[in-house]
Amino acid sequence: MVTDQFVTGPSQPDLPSEQPEAEPREECGVFGVWAPGEEVAKLTYYGLYALQHRGQEAAGISVADGHQIVVFKDLGLVSQVFDEQVLSSLRGHVAVGHCRYSTTGSTTWENAQPTFRTTATGSGLSLGHNGNLVNTAELRDRAAELGINTRNGATTDSDLLTGLLAAGAADKGIEQAALELLPTVRGAYCLTFSDESTLYAARDPHGVRPLVLGRLERGWVVASETAALDIVGASFVREVEPGELIAIDAEGLRSSRFATPEPKGCVFEYVYLARPDTAIAGRSVHAARVEIGRKLAAEFPAEADLVIPVPESGTPAAIGYAQASGIPYGTALVKNAYVGRTFIQPSQTIRQLGIRLKLNPLRDVIRGKRLVVVDDSVVRGNTQRALVRMLREAGALEVHVRIASPPVRWPCFYGIDFASRAELIANGLDLDGIRRSIGADTLGYVSLESLVAATEQPRTRLCSACFDGEYPIPLPDDALIGKHLLEGIEKGVTGSAAPVPSAGYGAEDALQRP
Repeated sequence: MVTDQFVTGPSQPDLPSEQPEAEPREECGVFGVWAPGEEVAKLTYYGLYALQHRGQEAAGISVADGHQIVVFKDLGLVSQVFDEQVLSSLRGHVAVGHCRYSTTGSTTWENAQPTFRTTATGSGLSLGHNGNLVNTAELRDRAAELGINTRNGATTDSDLLTGLLAAGAADKGIEQAALELLPTVRGAYCLTFSDESTLYAARDPHGVRPLVLGRLERGWVVASETAALDIVGASFVREVEPGELIAIDAEGLRSSRFATPEPKGCVFEYVYLARPDTAIAGRSVHAARVEIGRKLAAEFPAEADLVIPVPESGTPAAIGYAQASGIPYGTALVKNAYVGRTFIQPSQTIRQLGIRLKLNPLRDVIRGKRLVVVDDSVVRGNTQRALVRMLREAGALEVHVRIASPPVRWPCFYGIDFASRAELIANGLDLDGIRRSIGADTLGYVSLESLVAATEQPRTRLCSACFDGEYPIPLPDDALIGKHLLEGIEKGVTGSAAPVPSAGYGAEDALQRP
């Protein structure tokens, strides 16, 4: 069976970041649907729209109709990549969708997903991946031994997985190939993939990243978050279990285990990454964040006139802080709702405005007040430093900063694009040093114990490596890890010699881990 692939060409340049600070970013959002009789491309579009916060660099959708797979992807936001004409041309009953933020490979059109490969029998395979692998170099060597083309312009662990799956499917089918390949893959991965007629979903044995299963009247949906189920009218069924492979076709849904579950869900999903209207492991993310704020008020009280959030991610914790402290809650910062990733590089004059591109103060609210400012996390400290300065210029008498997570001291190798360890402000300074660096009157971080308690999950089922340096999935040698590992291999270098931008993690992080 011949499978056609249709993709848009590279129409956009690499995306600049106009953020005053590189915030912690998730790699991707994934969405899949099997629903005969439904407009699966449009369902996937709206599912990705709900997951846009998880990745803003590129978006793509593949649709299969039982005979062929058509893929459409490009750099940009979901609403920039797709329009009514494109979605109407994507006809079928199986779809895989993806929105990307890169933690492996550069921001290029070739690295946009879903990735696509053709098997030796002529059938197709389309795959979307959320997470990050730690044995990418090993997989790359295996692909080279099997003669799989790794010089197709893509430099991601996701493309390697797709190539290995397609190679294995040639004589045993995709489902059996996945059951044999996935136990050899180490790291964090939530996969949604399909051939011409079947939708598949898989989650790594640790379940680091979230993945849920939903039911439509005439089909099934898998998505990174429950909020994406809500937007397409799917009812939540359950989470895809760690170490589970799901297949959905005309015969129904079937489940297979390819590994023993060892749950280690990412605690940072509760802090920042997930939407507040999502539930993870049965716990409302919004409720967890409000509870974090309550615990933060108990651990670091302040004498103040007003509790204000850094919108939007600091809002639930600020509500909780105000409830527990008895200090009134208020709005003192207005966020520009249309500030996101753009293809227009700001001029130097605009760039110097920094945080004002995103937030502007309400001077009448701030003037003469002692403020408690609640934010979700601190990475480099640039945002908080600019924010404190802006609030003082607006007339704040005191600025007490409260952070709804512990100090971030370690990079993530499982799918969050933190700064390198050398750039993390909490890695080189104690609490008072950070306070002085950002210019706050007082500073307090919620404890890891309180954060975990707010999630209502057992400590043993959560990954908190970015806070405590305890990585649940063993990491390889320092020369075999990094955001641009595959690009470095293509150029004949690895490790510290590989190109690693300042906003991404690299080999120097592995050298300093415990």
